[in-house]
Amino acid sequence: MTNPEKIGRRLVNRYLVTDGSKFRLKDVKPGDDGPRGLKRHAEALLKGGVERLSKLQELLYAQDRWSLLLIFQAMDAAGKDGTIKHVMSGVNPQGTEVYSFKAPTHEELDHDFLWRTTKRMPERGRIGVFNRSYYEEVLVVRVHPEILAAQRLPPPLVTKQIWKERFEDINNFERYASRNGTIIRKFFLHVSKGEQKRRFLKRVEDPIKRWKFSKTDLSERERWDEYMDAYESVIRHTSSSWAPWVVVPADHKWFARLVVARTVIDALEELDLRFPALDKAALRDLAVAKATLERK
Repeated sequence: MTNPEKIGRRLVNRYLVTDGSKFRLKDVKPGDDGPRGLKRHAEALLKGGVERLSKLQELLYAQDRWSLLLIFQAMDAAGKDGTIKHVMSGVNPQGTEVYSFKAPTHEELDHDFLWRTTKRMPERGRIGVFNRSYYEEVLVVRVHPEILAAQRLPPPLVTKQIWKERFEDINNFERYASRNGTIIRKFFLHVSKGEQKRRFLKRVEDPIKRWKFSKTDLSERERWDEYMDAYESVIRHTSSSWAPWVVVPADHKWFARLVVARTVIDALEELDLRFPALDKAALRDLAVAKATLERK
């Protein structure tokens, strides 16, 4: 492998979806792990990527013009938590906020489906990470219609077009956010059913990891095909140039983390971030401050 860094960049384009009209989930193999020999360089590439991301975050924070939103969606045991932990390990916590969205509260159910996530959108200069997101409203809610009934929407609004309408709402929201300086990257960590089984068994057998397992994991697993159809529909209808999906093969954790890290770095590097330039008045103030400090 002559240039691992260049290959790392190409990985992003392989899994990036900016136009989902012809997307098919079966075209992305969960067990993909890039070109031969990449694994030997993975640790060094990820370490270098984390260091690069730390520097880019500092620029993002200092410039205070753009923000970055990273959305993670996946089936259980696909590795969302671990990926977020490893990729974001080198960034300054003051400039990063991670939110994990669980079942909505009564207050959240009394608002529109975007309300609870809109409150958590990242400020300028910061990185926001959503562990699950408003996409749950067109994934788990679609697979479980009883959840939709619990949202107490006016009956005339709950039609056969509701998923199409929610896709439109999401696209419009993401377009609005991008027009206001929020860069959006959305990750679907695509794990195979067989690998999920292996990870579930490992959780059950390992006393340190048993707390992660829930009996609902098995009931959701029984709806695997329904979820795959829902994910394909989501990616088909909500991929765009301003908020693309990255369908990340996730059977190999090292590979998933590498693809995510490279995607985040590329997104920030496209912004040409720079430290703010000081005007003449600010430079004069600095000169005065320096002279004052040196006298004392």
